[in-house]
Amino acid sequence: MTTSTLDDFFRSILDIEGFNGIDVSLNGIQVDNDGAELGKIAFAVDACLETFKRAVAAGAGMLFVHHGLFWGDPLRIQGALRSRIQFLMDHNLALYAVHLPLDEHPQWGNNGVLAERLGIVAPEPFGWYHNRKIGYKGTLRTPLTIDEAVQRISFMDRPPLGVYPFGKEQSQTCAVISGGAAKEALQAIAEGVDLYVTGEHSHQVYHEALEGRLNMIAGGHYSTEVWGVRKIMEQCGLQLHIDTEFIDVPTGL
Repeated sequence: MTTSTLDDFFRSILDIEGFNGIDVSLNGIQVDNDGAELGKIAFAVDACLETFKRAVAAGAGMLFVHHGLFWGDPLRIQGALRSRIQFLMDHNLALYAVHLPLDEHPQWGNNGVLAERLGIVAPEPFGWYHNRKIGYKGTLRTPLTIDEAVQRISFMDRPPLGVYPFGKEQSQTCAVISGGAAKEALQAIAEGVDLYVTGEHSHQVYHEALEGRLNMIAGGHYSTEVWGVRKIMEQCGLQLHIDTEFIDVPTGL
């Protein structure tokens, strides 16, 4: 197993090419290794020294992340970025990043997995981003109180950033977009959704949600984006029979 064969695998199950020109993330291999074969892949939400060190300690030859190092604009290789790249090179650790294609995937993406955990039946695409919908919405299999919804999406029982019970006592419909999508609450209100689940909250949408009678959960940017990473890790183990490990480095945000 090499970085090239893994790149082919990830591109076969995630629509990486379809987000060219939409996603500012440099999706795919961000830092390659020297061609060495890989016996283990580590998975994490964020590319940072802590996840790099723990990946190396775990014996991984590649680290797959949701938030990589490169986001569209050319960067000077200095400071923290230089230290991170130096560490990757010194330890021959390849870095692979997938951002929006991992959010959007209906089965293995952050939003698809969250929709499944919440019990959304026949989820439909929701949430416009550069003329593409990356979230999901639909009717809940069983109506949920906002506290029940929190329990279903909380990773390791960590508390959400914010819970806003502004609508029905039991929600019958739900929309979800992981990460930093607080403003998409306005789309949920416009489409008559009872409950909106995302990662971050925003002062700007508080009164909109209150007056629009929208239940809203800000589950945490990190905590709403562990799900797709872990699902892709599961698929690697099942389909490629390669050793994998999830590296949990929560930010509390």
